[in-house]
Amino acid sequence: MSRVYNFSAGPAVLPEEVLREAASEMMDYKGTGMSVMEMSHRSSAFQEIIDTAERDLRELMGIPDNYKVLFLQGGAHQQFAMIPMNLMKNRVADYIVTGQWAKRAWQEAGKFGQANKVASSEDKVFSYIPDCSDLPISPDADYVYICENNTIYGTKFRELPNTKGKDLVADVSSCFLSEPVDVSRYALLYGGVQKNIGPAGMVITVIREDLVTDNVLPGTPTMLTYKTHADAGSLYNTPNCYCIYICGKVFKWLKKMGGLTEMKKRNEEKAALLYDFLDHSRLFRGTVVPKDRSLMNVPFVTGDKDLDAKFVSEAAAAGFVNLKGHRSVGGMRASIYNAMPKQGVAELVDFMKKFEEDNI
Repeated sequence: MSRVYNFSAGPAVLPEEVLREAASEMMDYKGTGMSVMEMSHRSSAFQEIIDTAERDLRELMGIPDNYKVLFLQGGAHQQFAMIPMNLMKNRVADYIVTGQWAKRAWQEAGKFGQANKVASSEDKVFSYIPDCSDLPISPDADYVYICENNTIYGTKFRELPNTKGKDLVADVSSCFLSEPVDVSRYALLYGGVQKNIGPAGMVITVIREDLVTDNVLPGTPTMLTYKTHADAGSLYNTPNCYCIYICGKVFKWLKKMGGLTEMKKRNEEKAALLYDFLDHSRLFRGTVVPKDRSLMNVPFVTGDKDLDAKFVSEAAAAGFVNLKGHRSVGGMRASIYNAMPKQGVAELVDFMKKFEEDNI
């Protein structure tokens, strides 16, 4: 069977070039006589893999020297607790709730202190980004939290919120490495890699050094302290070695493609194909306020649940898979991450045009 166009929100499509290279090294990684899957995380071969991955990520993102890069397990959900455990020194934090994952992070933080919801778009099913230019930021807030790109609902912060001098913490899982970013504007940013970087099983956290301390909330487990992992170079315990290996290859691929400026250009072109069609379609419509649309996740509906289901079924049969929307919202969603070729989006649009003609 030939490869399909995989529009999954995560685990998601990976560059074919990376998959082929990993396949060629499966039985013997660079003369070691073993797969990276079998390799000790204490070996010199793996140390080179993780060091190179961090170096390439720093170059891609322009990460300042006073930031640590941590390759962690537990996914983004573990960061929901790890962030307040490590950063909520005053037991106060402000959260901007623009989707399901920001809501969960806000709820989790409430277990450790006062988590204030200072803005939300839940009143319109998270279909827009609220005005964050003059928020009621708490004077004693330790940080302000956002989910920068909302995978389920297809919204994206085009401008970062005015935190009035407070540290900004951001979940960037579904827009990680999709465009250039000024890391210095964040105190901490993190993302599960399974959406736009690598296979499932890891989260990358980029954190300013002054926040990496022993001064954590009482009772914080050793494994949930950023300092534990920073001091050990992400090797305090056995990390997700194979995931780090694949992510490292994706970093190399991104550099080869021209870096994040080039990726933003490509992503804008892909998204424009789909959004332009949706804006003129007689059958389909996008669900997000145009100014807040994500380049990565594009939700859309027909307005008829049965017709939505028919579309998803016929699309899958035609080789366009994982277009069903998140179970909490229904409809459809096309996730068009870095590794999705422009041709895949163009062919999806052609299929949607034909479906429209046959069903209107």
